[in-house]
Amino acid sequence: MADYKKMEGFSDEEFNSLVNPVNRELINDFLRQSQLSPQTLKQYKSALYIFAKWVHDELGNKDIPKMKVRDGLNYQNYLIDLELSDSAIKFKRSVVSSMFTFIEAFWDDEYPNCRNIFTKAVPTVGNQKKKEKNPLTKKELEKLIKELVKLQEWQKLAYLMFSYSTGCRREEARQLRKEVITYDKFKNAKGEEKNYFVTHEIRAKGKGKAGKVRKFQFDDDTMEALKRWVKERGEDDCEHMFVTKRDGKYKQVSAETFNDWCKLFGDIVGKPVHPHLLRSSRATILAVEDGKDIKGIQKLLGHSSSSTTEIYIVNDSEESFDDLF
Repeated sequence: MADYKKMEGFSDEEFNSLVNPVNRELINDFLRQSQLSPQTLKQYKSALYIFAKWVHDELGNKDIPKMKVRDGLNYQNYLIDLELSDSAIKFKRSVVSSMFTFIEAFWDDEYPNCRNIFTKAVPTVGNQKKKEKNPLTKKELEKLIKELVKLQEWQKLAYLMFSYSTGCRREEARQLRKEVITYDKFKNAKGEEKNYFVTHEIRAKGKGKAGKVRKFQFDDDTMEALKRWVKERGEDDCEHMFVTKRDGKYKQVSAETFNDWCKLFGDIVGKPVHPHLLRSSRATILAVEDGKDIKGIQKLLGHSSSSTTEIYIVNDSEESFDDLF
């Protein structure tokens, strides 16, 4: 059995040269679904390139429509043997299953005998207990900001403060344009100036290519951090706020770059930090430490239901029990 510990699928070049024509055509056709968001398609492509590599290496490049249920079981066992998380296994299984459903629906004239390899005979993996959420406290946030200033990590500071203040996701943060530092404070329909700034339109999480378009609110301290970073960065032609430098030019960061920055944040505060934790930290501090109303937090995070917002809030305070007894 080949070593897949790094979970590396095919590159585009390998996919086009090593995958047999039948599988290549079916996978490419499945990935042309315009109703899916670009980020979803990216994740689907990654999962299918991993699947295609397994089919190539373990099944001798067998035609996908000829695969059987036992092949589905073997693929799932392969993923389990790699000690992937249950969610990762379920996602990779669901993508492959969706592709087989697609083939059955749209390629039945050429492959009438093709059947989904993931049936009830292949039980799904169980649910592992999720890691306990441990949001940042106000003190930890203050320590993090102070240390980033000391290190003169102006871009990372700007990202931290913008991500926290807005409660945005990493894909939303990477779309921020540096033009926002020229914006004035938001004014409502009556012309009243508010105590916050509002971004340009940003594609938020949602179905389809358009997704859900939102504007995000942030405070004075965040604006100062953004301005400081743009000043340190200097003049360049890249419109995006958060960037990496390649071949002497600034380019928009990848979402994974934020994960790397959060590793530094974790080292500073002494516990794991990841981009989504900043969103949970914002909700928790507003609700638990500041006592803000759940409806306002819901609006800030862009949730359609307050029950979704409540998932982000971690309250271990003894006071909540004091009220009950």
